[in-house]
Amino acid sequence: MIKVAVDAMGGDYAPSEMVAGAVEAVKAQPGIQVLLVGREDVVTSELSKHTYEKERIQVVNATEVIATEEPPVNAIRKKKDSSIVVGMNLVKKQEADAFVSAGSSGAILVGGQVIVGRIKGVERPPLAPLIPTETGVSLLIDCGANVDARPSHLVQFARMGSIYMEHVMKVEKPRVAIVNIGAEEEKGNALVKETFPLLKECRDINFIGSIEAREIPHGAADVIVCEAFVGNVILKLYEGVGATLISKVKSGMMTSLRSKIGALLVKPALKSTLKSFDASQYGGAPLLGLNGLVVKTHGSSKANEVKNSIIQCVTFKEQGINEKIKESLKAVNKED
Repeated sequence: MIKVAVDAMGGDYAPSEMVAGAVEAVKAQPGIQVLLVGREDVVTSELSKHTYEKERIQVVNATEVIATEEPPVNAIRKKKDSSIVVGMNLVKKQEADAFVSAGSSGAILVGGQVIVGRIKGVERPPLAPLIPTETGVSLLIDCGANVDARPSHLVQFARMGSIYMEHVMKVEKPRVAIVNIGAEEEKGNALVKETFPLLKECRDINFIGSIEAREIPHGAADVIVCEAFVGNVILKLYEGVGATLISKVKSGMMTSLRSKIGALLVKPALKSTLKSFDASQYGGAPLLGLNGLVVKTHGSSKANEVKNSIIQCVTFKEQGINEKIKESLKAVNKED
């Protein structure tokens, strides 16, 4: 049984959606036990609204909550009984295999490194969400953890991202590309120009060169490497454009009787297409390179995304991603 600790108090819709997602996860996946971390009375009250196997969901009391506007370092240091700190300590003590939270991004990033700790040799753990594309999904790495990354960091991102896509998403020889403003090798800022030749020299990844932002939705690469400032802009624009297009399509279909009739005819096909571009079905963003698994979900996560974030922890654990990252780093160090 894989144990996943869930921050019941983090996110815009906590605790109701976090609890609902936990219940859906244990119903969908037989091999999961969920530890809901938060104010015991509040979480227990929310759980009473659901029907589930009692032995598969446990409440772990945490009396404090870290708000999104709090300085992350101070919050982690001072709020020892917060749901984030308590949940991460469960992973550190190996009382849980993973921790999922929709709470403060800064606190999760700081807590991941300070409490759970980095794998020896990992310079900077990156956040790596899956984003929908025309051909399936791609891994965007980094999307929010390291805004001032160095070339060596991006090389590690490429290696860890490649391992994740190959073993979790079952992509054979995943194509790795670096985000750039053109396809030519000589283009880009100082970071990209310095990183490009280093990626070319990596024998353990399938590096295909640069990728322009417009090629990302077409699925031109499986692992998209960048520093966190660029990655976060890509992710937020992706989400914003997607939401706007869906809104425009829906409103356009309601403009006349003819369009309403057409909407009824295309509704099944359209629903299926839009679902494939719904990022929530792929779960959250793992913070790769830690001694345990920490997954950050959107602050606006509803039950479905929480459920999928919990379920993705199973594949991560079963495939031994952390062990594979350790092996990869050892092999690289031997070569050096």
